Amino acid sequence: MADPAKTPLGKMLLDEINPVVMVLDTPLVEETCRKNGLSFVEMLSPFCVFNNIDVPVRTASDQPYRLQKFRLRLFYASDIRQPNLEVARERLKQVITQAGENGDSELCSDPPPIENLDARFESENLPSWFAFFNKELVRSASFSDHEAFDHPVACLLVVSSKDEQPINQFVDLFNTNKLPSLLNDGAMDPKILNYYLLVHDNQDGTTDKATKILTEMRSTFGSDCQLLCINSSEDGPVEHQDNPWKSETSSGQNLGSFLNVNDINEMRDIMQELSTKQIIPCMEQKIRVLNQQVSATRKGFKNQIKSLWWRKGKDEIADSSNGSMYTFSSVESQIRVLGDYAFMLRDYELALSNYRLISTDYKLDKAWKRYAGVQEMMGLSYFLLDQSRKEAEYCLENAFTTYLKIGPSGQQNATRCGLWWVEMLKTRYQFREAASVYFRICGEEPLHSAVMLEQASYCYLLSTPPMLHKYGFHLVLSGERYKKSDQIKHAIRTYKNAISVYKEATWSHIKDHIYFNIGQWYAYLGRYDLAVSHVLEVLACSHQSKTSQDIFLRQFLQIVQKTGRIFEVPKLQLPEIKISSLRVIFEDHRTYATPAVASVKESIWRSLEEDLIPSLSTGRTNWLELHSKLVAKTYKESNVCVAGEAVRVDFEIKNPLQIPISVSSVSLICELAASSDETQTDANSQAGKLQNDNELTMTTSRESDNNSFLTLSKVDFSLGGGEVVMVQLTVTPRIEGILQIVGVRWNLSSAVVGFHNFESNPRRKKSAKGRQRGNRSLSDNLKFVVIKSLPKLEGFIQPLPTSTYAGDVRHLVLELRNQSECTVKNLKLKVSHPRFLNVGSQESLDADFPACLEKRTEHHYVQPDHNNISQPVFIFPEDTIITAETPLLWPLWFRAAVPGNISLYLTIYYEIEDSSSSMRYRTLRMHHNVQVLPSLGISFQVSPCPSKLEEFLVQMDVVNRTSTKSFQVHQLASVGEQWEISLLEPVDTILPSQCLVAGQSLSCFFMLKNQRKSGISENKTSSTSVPLGSVVRLGPEGSTEPLFDTSSSPLVDFHRNERLHQEISHQGDSTVDFILISRSLKSDLDSGTSDPPQLFSHHSCHCSIESRSPISWLVDGPRTMYHNFSESFCEIKLSMTIYNSSNAIASVHINTLDSSGNSSDATSDQSATSSSNQVGWHDVSLVTDIKVTSDVLGARFGKPPTLDSVSPFIWSASSSTRVLIEPMTAVEIPLKICVFSPGTYDLSNYLLHWNLVPPNGKQNLDEGIRQSSGTCQGYLYYLTVLQSA
Repeated sequence: MADPAKTPLGKMLLDEINPVVMVLDTPLVEETCRKNGLSFVEMLSPFCVFNNIDVPVRTASDQPYRLQKFRLRLFYASDIRQPNLEVARERLKQVITQAGENGDSELCSDPPPIENLDARFESENLPSWFAFFNKELVRSASFSDHEAFDHPVACLLVVSSKDEQPINQFVDLFNTNKLPSLLNDGAMDPKILNYYLLVHDNQDGTTDKATKILTEMRSTFGSDCQLLCINSSEDGPVEHQDNPWKSETSSGQNLGSFLNVNDINEMRDIMQELSTKQIIPCMEQKIRVLNQQVSATRKGFKNQIKSLWWRKGKDEIADSSNGSMYTFSSVESQIRVLGDYAFMLRDYELALSNYRLISTDYKLDKAWKRYAGVQEMMGLSYFLLDQSRKEAEYCLENAFTTYLKIGPSGQQNATRCGLWWVEMLKTRYQFREAASVYFRICGEEPLHSAVMLEQASYCYLLSTPPMLHKYGFHLVLSGERYKKSDQIKHAIRTYKNAISVYKEATWSHIKDHIYFNIGQWYAYLGRYDLAVSHVLEVLACSHQSKTSQDIFLRQFLQIVQKTGRIFEVPKLQLPEIKISSLRVIFEDHRTYATPAVASVKESIWRSLEEDLIPSLSTGRTNWLELHSKLVAKTYKESNVCVAGEAVRVDFEIKNPLQIPISVSSVSLICELAASSDETQTDANSQAGKLQNDNELTMTTSRESDNNSFLTLSKVDFSLGGGEVVMVQLTVTPRIEGILQIVGVRWNLSSAVVGFHNFESNPRRKKSAKGRQRGNRSLSDNLKFVVIKSLPKLEGFIQPLPTSTYAGDVRHLVLELRNQSECTVKNLKLKVSHPRFLNVGSQESLDADFPACLEKRTEHHYVQPDHNNISQPVFIFPEDTIITAETPLLWPLWFRAAVPGNISLYLTIYYEIEDSSSSMRYRTLRMHHNVQVLPSLGISFQVSPCPSKLEEFLVQMDVVNRTSTKSFQVHQLASVGEQWEISLLEPVDTILPSQCLVAGQSLSCFFMLKNQRKSGISENKTSSTSVPLGSVVRLGPEGSTEPLFDTSSSPLVDFHRNERLHQEISHQGDSTVDFILISRSLKSDLDSGTSDPPQLFSHHSCHCSIESRSPISWLVDGPRTMYHNFSESFCEIKLSMTIYNSSNAIASVHINTLDSSGNSSDATSDQSATSSSNQVGWHDVSLVTDIKVTSDVLGARFGKPPTLDSVSPFIWSASSSTRVLIEPMTAVEIPLKICVFSPGTYDLSNYLLHWNLVPPNGKQNLDEGIRQSSGTCQGYLYYLTVLQSA
């Protein structure tokens, strides 16, 4: 073994076991020293270490030896006491914390490989703070009364030249109340060397005063006096290149700034003189004196027998932990002082002989702490003498166990002894035994135990052979205790070192524990990137319990959330990619608006496209087969796709955990290499190989990645515990070339990006044509030749609802986009259910819905285009083309005709303008599912009036079949230009709340009047034509809300389809149609939702009626009047409106009769013609003004009442009027009566004689007119005239 003094233990003993000098100074001394940022002890400490003092020393023997290394320890008198345990623990904690702060770089480094661990620790030192920590532990047991090497050997008394009466100050300093307890309690000899030092501050003036004081000191205390002049820097603060005090602080401040070189040299000289001329000679003298006394009293056979005899009978005394009965003057204490002094002066033989001598005495006296201390020093002496290894180990182990037996009072000494024991074993390469000692030192305090366990782990690593499992296990134990002590950085360091042991081991639970805790601790420190990388290692832990998996994943997501960034991980094992399920699907001339379209049965599309796709002149050979004949042999077995069109890849993803996970942004990893012109020409000829009758390509929402030549789709989904899902991904190449699908990437819980490359294993891939190809490698199946781009339309219908109520009418827009530069033309459209979806006119594209459906003041009737009904295919205008710059927007009208789950299918055919294209035409298929819920159920019952011609009573029953929705009935329209409908009573009286709530029903009664108009051609109106009709408002009385025009598109078009759907066997005009318009309750629409205003139309077609008379009329005028009959009679004006609903001219003769029954034959000279009277409809009160048409063909006369008095009123205008009324025209005839007394009068005393006249050039009337003439009695009209005040 090398020189023991040069080993780590030897150096530690040199630092810790050396003479102590007690310092007593005045406050002014400290004030002077503080100018340099140092205390007096700190200022002198660097000069107390002598590495080459070269002093001759002679102890007990006559043979001197030279002392090369020597050191003094300076302590203030107040610090010479046993350290407080709590303060000592806090100090140790600060040491460890500081070490953690200084080791931040180690936190980011990866642990070394397992094969390099032992080499690293053999070539490099262990963490430097271990030695510092161990020294602090050793010092925590200092200044014990049973050991003499911590007792002061000298006292340095220091007074400032500024102190008053310096001599008295020296005397007062050594006052007993200022001395440590070791001196006052008798544990040590108070007669120690006193050395007097006078400190002078050169900044306070010259040294004259100090010199005088020094002379006085020497005359008083002798020659052991010195003068120290400091702060001699004349140029202000100076900076020392080799600052002796740089280890005193970590703040980097300039210490000793007022001390120049002369001051430093003077301090060094004084301390060396103190050591060589005072302390060492004093210790030599002490050793010789004590050795003579011990030799005279204890050495020799006679003295030993006497000592044993004297101690006989002490076996029964009680145990004493520290032997407090020993004073400094006792023989035992003198022998211990002799041994410790000899040890500090490196005379280990003399020290060992005295330790042996006193060891038996302490054991017999049962002074166990003193006994353990002597055994401890014996072991160290054996080590330094390099003698008897077994004896050295025995003594240290004996001391260690004895300290532990004492209890808490011996714990610090046991720790110190254990550390020295460990260092001795490590010096002898007994690392395994050293590790066991470290484990025994641990104790119960977590932080202390953590450091010891970590040092023990390194001992196992340095063993021969290395004990790796013990090394890793003790690191884990140490890390746990570091964590309990809030030393997170040290916990991370120990766990990271343990990773190298368990990374490749099969002990998966330990590995998971290590990685997970490191991740948690990194997150605690805010190092989220490192935290994520470690927790990732335990995400796919299928062997763990469900609870553990949930904890791991939840903690991982919390950490990632705090980072604010996304992490990328190759070969991420969560979720698991099942390559065996991979399948690739292409696309052909059939394109799809949404992915769901591909799942629709092909037969449905074929039935729609029969009228769209033109027949080919090539017989049974289609264009795809023709193209396939042109494919180059080089590419016959290659996959071909079209630039700009998606290729879909399907595969299964499995969640290996028992808990659900969220996977997002799943996309393919692809490579695209541009091809040469020759390759492009050959590849473009392969378009025929894209035909696929069974497997159809779905396009998904795409988001471009960094490669501008590729567009990748992304999907998001959640996986339950152990769940397997099929994922469909697309890649869209933008240029011609070779496309290779490399792998897949995904986001796990939107926190980390995973990658997986597809392996080149032979698989059977189902191609787009639905046929099985031969066995090919997976890499071949994922390789495509990209041909020239072809136009492909994208279609959208906005805003088509997914759920609505029956009758809902909406304005939609069909948007067709062509992403290609090539133009498409000759567009056709076919809808599977025109009852639900109609193609509008281009003029209604920007219409404001529902305002565009409102009825205008001046109505312009437009003859419906019956071609839209008769032709199943809508052909866009011939000049319609779609380019890349401008999308085509075309209006559509949607109406939820009937409740149920409705599937709407649309096929759009278009041709490619580029004649060189591989495909001549393509189709865009669109599919939408709409859930239609029941809304209002309506029914109509039409009954003719028994006493009126051309008028019918209509009963409408409405019931709200919804569970929550409320409706406002807005208007009712009778369809047909000959019909006029009116309310019998206001809706306010029937439905005061103005809304039909869920489950509520309503019954309304209307009067339907025939108002046939002229201008209809002789050709019979088809069942699909929808002429104009009349509208009655069903809202509150006085409402200003506009009415909706049911005679214009789209309502008239939907009604035409309803007539086709509800068509029954009928003849001529024996039926009538009704359209009920309702709206959602305004409170529902204004509740913060973004739904558009909802309009509902309900159609009831082919309601049966009976035949009608062509003439109807209306008398209009006041119903109640007030008049003062004392002044004059009352004259009242009336008017009669007559309407001819036939196709012939009607001649009408009106005869009025007086109330007395005497009719006047006089006729008015004035006649009214159709050209001079108002024409049109006239609004009539729904309660009082009732339109009545007579159903009596002959005249109906009533007997006039017989009155005894004068007639109360008379017709004062012409009593007979004749007028000619054009077909489908109304005329107004003025009437007037004179009332002579108050009362209520019936004004039905008039007759209407009518006769139909054939038009010019015709001899007979139309076949549809069954009766050509007739007479009608006036209908009841009551007038009340009251006397005014």
